[in-house]
Amino acid sequence: MTTIELDRSVLQLPVITTFGWVPEMVQGLVRDVRVRWALEEAGQPYSVNLISGADQNTPHYRALQPFGQVPAYQHGALTLFESGAIVHHIASATPALMPDDGAGRSRTLAWMFAALNSVEPVVVALWEHDHMGPGAAQPERRAALLKRVNARLDALEAELSDQNYLLDRFTAADILMATVLRSLGYSEVLAGYPVLQAYLERCAARPAARKALAEHMAVFAPKAQHA
Repeated sequence: MTTIELDRSVLQLPVITTFGWVPEMVQGLVRDVRVRWALEEAGQPYSVNLISGADQNTPHYRALQPFGQVPAYQHGALTLFESGAIVHHIASATPALMPDDGAGRSRTLAWMFAALNSVEPVVVALWEHDHMGPGAAQPERRAALLKRVNARLDALEAELSDQNYLLDRFTAADILMATVLRSLGYSEVLAGYPVLQAYLERCAARPAARKALAEHMAVFAPKAQHA
């Protein structure tokens, strides 16, 4: 019996449902990394339920994630979908990821929205063009996409020019922004943004970030696939 078939009231630990296999080009980029990272920062143990592509359209999984995407999140009677919403839920319960004061919480939320709404769509569009689209075969199209990415990165570089994190300390907003920027690691784009490179390295060096990524990647190791 899979986790998604369990009575939700018996789920004592948070359960992340994600893929048991993805192509190599997206390993490390699947959005369960964000949720794992948030839980690691919060010091919250969790378990993982692995599904295949065939499970995405089953009634059980659609009850958790209406669009059949990953990750999905369960904890007790609570189920959530959308990685940003899940990270926000986790962050709201711990000062490690969200300030105590109302203004600080609102500013954190604003930057979480910025990562997902202002930066991620243009980054994903470029990534998809380069990996699943015509790539170099349409240089004008890529140039247009790159221009949009650079506009966002220019603004972000200016914002981070005199601070280590998006707020005055590490928050859940940095988890989302760093995982978005990490999607550009295949390209030359970040080479022109030393502040953002340093920011991404700073975030990635956090013990919770390293552990979350290692746990994510372990799923795809040959030994794990064989098992």
